[in-house]
Amino acid sequence: MKTEVKICGLKTAEAVDRAVALGARHTGFIFFPKSPRNIEPDDAGRLAARIRGKAKIVAVTVDADSDLLDEIVSALSPDMLQLHGNESPERVLTVKAVYGLPVMKALSVRDADDLKRIEPYIGIADRFLLDAKPPEGSELPGGNGVSFDWRLLDALDEGVDYMLSGGLNAGNIGEALALTGAKAVDTSSGVESAPGVKDLKRMEEFFDAVLRAETAIARNVALAGRSA
Repeated sequence: MKTEVKICGLKTAEAVDRAVALGARHTGFIFFPKSPRNIEPDDAGRLAARIRGKAKIVAVTVDADSDLLDEIVSALSPDMLQLHGNESPERVLTVKAVYGLPVMKALSVRDADDLKRIEPYIGIADRFLLDAKPPEGSELPGGNGVSFDWRLLDALDEGVDYMLSGGLNAGNIGEALALTGAKAVDTSSGVESAPGVKDLKRMEEFFDAVLRAETAIARNVALAGRSA
């Protein structure tokens, strides 16, 4: 499978093992008490030990202070930090310098102007996670099961390395990949039976849908080449 898949919000050994067995290249552990996917650093560390070296371990935080980051990095030894709050470019630089880890900066998208927020982070963040803006009243910056208009990404500079997120599931991932050409995708609520409860069947269906989408895209490219 060419597409990099990140399964985020993992909390159980069963889900972690299955995600990696299915082909997930990134596993996300969320450290945000308001989230139903919140996990304690020590628990995340034990789960990560099961799959270390098989998939990248991503620590997801929301405007975390240095004490919390210290605790997370010590317990989890992540491969990457995902900053999913309102962290400034200066904060991203500081975090990278202190922990010596790559940082993926999450940004919320609803309209074309939101993509302009990427610019100050270019050359600072190692990757971007483009998520949908949360519904009004939601306390969660992600994991809300909503998507944004993927056609907006047509205006994105081709050099921007991003992971597509926001309401992705087995039913819409094919369209998302076809419209955006995204090389990496993130799903959390899209493979759950209830908030914070990963569903192994839905995870399997998601990976199957990614494979079908890749096959369809490759076929269309081949047909276009023959007709050119």
